[in-house]
Amino acid sequence: MKSLTEEHIKEIADQLICGFKCFWNKESGELIFIPEGLENFDLDPDEGWTEELEKLDNNPDDFAEIEKPNSRESFKSMVGFTETLSDSSSLKKRLVFALENKKPFREFKFLIDNSGDARQMWFDFRDKWMEDWVRERGEEIIAEEEEN
Repeated sequence: MKSLTEEHIKEIADQLICGFKCFWNKESGELIFIPEGLENFDLDPDEGWTEELEKLDNNPDDFAEIEKPNSRESFKSMVGFTETLSDSSSLKKRLVFALENKKPFREFKFLIDNSGDARQMWFDFRDKWMEDWVRERGEEIIAEEEEN
């Protein structure tokens, strides 16, 4: 079984952030990305993704899905970012308030999108957080395979 390379981890993290599903061939290291929900549609062969879906259908035991974080985990990433900000930061205070109220994802996004330099800080934090997430999922998949 191959381990995920750092290049794979970064690519998977980027694709998960963009809304793709990721499937990792545990033996060859091949990565397949398909748009979220695509596997539920009947596709015209000329529309693309057919080859990827056929590989997954024909070799289901060769591929492991590296799933995106669920909403609870994503919420933890927002909390983690907020904790990196200075306690005296007005943005931190607004983010904490947003995360404690209704529709925390929407409120967090609105505040971040209108936060100037902190917006890039969030993207950098989120990207690293997602890479760590992918790395952990890859290690879990390897551990499960070794148990079987």
